[in-house]
Amino acid sequence: MVPQSSIYLGQLRCRTAHDPSNVELVTDAPRDNHGRGESFSPTDLVVTALTTCMVTTAGIAAQRDGVKLDGTRMYAEKHMSTGPPRRISKIVVRIEFTPNIPQEYRPKLEHIVRSCPVALSIHPDIALDLALKYPD
Repeated sequence: MVPQSSIYLGQLRCRTAHDPSNVELVTDAPRDNHGRGESFSPTDLVVTALTTCMVTTAGIAAQRDGVKLDGTRMYAEKHMSTGPPRRISKIVVRIEFTPNIPQEYRPKLEHIVRSCPVALSIHPDIALDLALKYPD
């Protein structure tokens, strides 16, 4: 269990603290949903959680196996539904791994990325467009 505490600040903005570290983040409703869009929206954080979970879990295995992932880059897009109910309908994820990842290790990375805890927690109706790139 990892506790967190949040407060609604008004004007569609919340501040949340990660209790163990005391690190805080602020969310804002997006501009297309009555907000100011001055920070991550709650649905943006779902996408951030997905991409960082993918690479973090891959990093855990890679570290154990002596493979370097430092410098791996992620890009993501969140697509919202056009009709009610308002929800995430599609997530696009592009992961560009660093050079020199052994060819035989790449299927293991793909399996880990696709089965990270956040990926397994996302509703199956959300389309995931995932591409992994190796520069060499």
